[in-house]
Amino acid sequence: MRALLILAAVLAGVWLWRNIRGSDASGQSAKTDEPVLQDMVRCRQCGMHIPGSEAIVGKQGSYCSAEHLRLSES
Repeated sequence: MRALLILAAVLAGVWLWRNIRGSDASGQSAKTDEPVLQDMVRCRQCGMHIPGSEAIVGKQGSYCSAEHLRLSES
């Protein structure tokens, strides 16, 4: 009877350890899958909104392409 109680305690400890360890790993993977938010800017030539990291910045504002930069600021 005593051996059965020890076995049950060990199994419960292993079960708790796996659940705690598993929840930490799943929390980390969810954080890496989240998209990165970026500011959107409007092209001064055509009005299209694009991510700020992809915009071409000129003297008068942001543009979606080098062609629109050239057309607007020439």
